Amino acid sequence: MRCLVLAQELRRLRYSIRFVTRPQNGDSIEHIRQQGFVVIELPQPQEELTPRTSADYLAWLQVPVKSDMEDFCSTIKCTDLVVVDHYALGKDWQESVKKYLGCKVVAIDDLVRQHCADIIVDQTLYRSPDEYAAKNSGSIILTGTDYALLNTQFSTKREQALDDELDDIAIRVLVSLGGIDKDNVTIEVLKTLLLLGAKKPKVTVLLSEKSPSYDSVKNFCVEQAGWAHHISFVENMAEIMLEHTISIGASGTTSWERACLGVPSIIIPLAENQRVIATNLVKAGAAILVEPGNINEKLTGSYQKLLKHRLKYRRKNLSLCDGLGVKRVANSIKSLLADNARKVFLRRAQTNDIRQVYAWQCKPETRKFALTKEMPAWETHQKWMKQKLLSKSDYFYMVVLAGSQESVGVVRLDRVRRAEYLVSIFLYSEYFGQGIAKQALRNVDDIHQQVTLRATVLENNIASQRLFVAAGYQRVSEESFIRLPII
Repeated sequence: MRCLVLAQELRRLRYSIRFVTRPQNGDSIEHIRQQGFVVIELPQPQEELTPRTSADYLAWLQVPVKSDMEDFCSTIKCTDLVVVDHYALGKDWQESVKKYLGCKVVAIDDLVRQHCADIIVDQTLYRSPDEYAAKNSGSIILTGTDYALLNTQFSTKREQALDDELDDIAIRVLVSLGGIDKDNVTIEVLKTLLLLGAKKPKVTVLLSEKSPSYDSVKNFCVEQAGWAHHISFVENMAEIMLEHTISIGASGTTSWERACLGVPSIIIPLAENQRVIATNLVKAGAAILVEPGNINEKLTGSYQKLLKHRLKYRRKNLSLCDGLGVKRVANSIKSLLADNARKVFLRRAQTNDIRQVYAWQCKPETRKFALTKEMPAWETHQKWMKQKLLSKSDYFYMVVLAGSQESVGVVRLDRVRRAEYLVSIFLYSEYFGQGIAKQALRNVDDIHQQVTLRATVLENNIASQRLFVAAGYQRVSEESFIRLPII
């Protein structure tokens, strides 16, 4: 599903997309085709392998790694970019594909493996680029929930979520434990909630027809039609989530969907690769963890705790993920494939950027056209930037040269009101006049299409006024510019 989300965004940017996959029981080939994509099917294995555990990744692949690489390369004769998302396919597979096809490679991962990739994407909360850097020199490493690959409907609904206040409306719970839930954890959750009697919440259950638990869950919801409602599949997941007070779910990609919209959750990890996510969500104070074997003993108390402190959990979730990860990843791919020598991309600023930004802020050429002329004290700057980095609604980007991965400037977006932001930009003086600022603003357009951007530029700052006009902003007064949402 995360590859499908990325493919939809790349198609919007007018790239030609093909999916390549090997048919097996429970695959999503028909669903991908229904989304309008070409799916190329690799040969079906003669004997289907059954994974011994959720970490038996070679069995997931169904064939030896070398055979998979040979099947892939003999099928795909030419391509500019391969996006690979499979726990069994690592450095050797990628190296062979790059050599055979002469293409770029993007690897999606969350196991901190070695790759032969131009870009590595790992959307795990708190994941640091340093964890990959030692094994993957030369790769652009995009880590953390800033790069969570969510459907764009979530970033669209986020502006509403930022403004919505919790009130005393009837409690509604969304139960969503993945599309398969082979151990039927869903029915355990429902039966435990039923024991709350008159205090039980209204419940919506999301479970696919592909699940072996489907019939039992559906029948339970029919019997309990007064408070439990079952849905097999929804296109408008973001809208459904916003209708619910809290969620009980697995700790996969859906964790970032919930965080984007500020929906507090009880998480029940159902696979080994969800463990790190679950641990980090609890560490962040964004969720309560209940182990699958402890549902009867722990779920009720966890539910009552989450309900009591849901405002605190909601705010923490909103600060974890903004839903724009797919646009940031697509923007990095666009920069990777661009022809121009000065490739630029944006990354979210971190605490280790504070001193560098302060050094730039103190330069006379920066202060000359700043709206605030006084040079900030180090303690004042440090406190201000830390608050900005923790903001759930503002954006602080470093402008980075893709080749050297050197930071050369800053772009900030400060939220003024719903779907409207004030944008400001400055570069280190050595990089003036090279078109970098214009590229940076184009990257902002790629990522923040759905909002209005405003800029205030002093009348005597001729270069910056020309920059915003060249970047497509409309002048609305001597010192004010606007860029309306890009439809």
